[in-house]
Amino acid sequence: MPYIGVLFLIGGVVLLAVAAGLALRQRPLGAWLIGAVTSIGMIAGFLLSRTVGLPGYREAGWEPPYGILCLIAEVVFVLAFLAWLKADGAGDVTGISRYRQSGERPDAYPVQKPLRREAHGDLQESDPHRTP
Repeated sequence: MPYIGVLFLIGGVVLLAVAAGLALRQRPLGAWLIGAVTSIGMIAGFLLSRTVGLPGYREAGWEPPYGILCLIAEVVFVLAFLAWLKADGAGDVTGISRYRQSGERPDAYPVQKPLRREAHGDLQESDPHRTP
């Protein structure tokens, strides 16, 4: 069925974009979410195609190794996403950040004084009470 090939192509392109997003972004939650949803969809499609079948298509067997290897990779991605959520604290449904849970106060961190260039070109800490 042509739609099976199109779905494989879309899934592959999306997961390549997810890989780039995970590698390049400082806040990769969106990439993780898209990757997890895509992986879960591919897992569901794989299992459905070999059990009850998809519209107009049913795979005859489990054909190791490629299908099973892809299934394992997708499950590992979803598990890695869940581990990342737990470690990052992004999965907190209460909306309380891990800083607030730990009792730390972000406003209690020391503030670094801005640097200013002295007349001779050296950078030194600014003194807010001293006039330039």
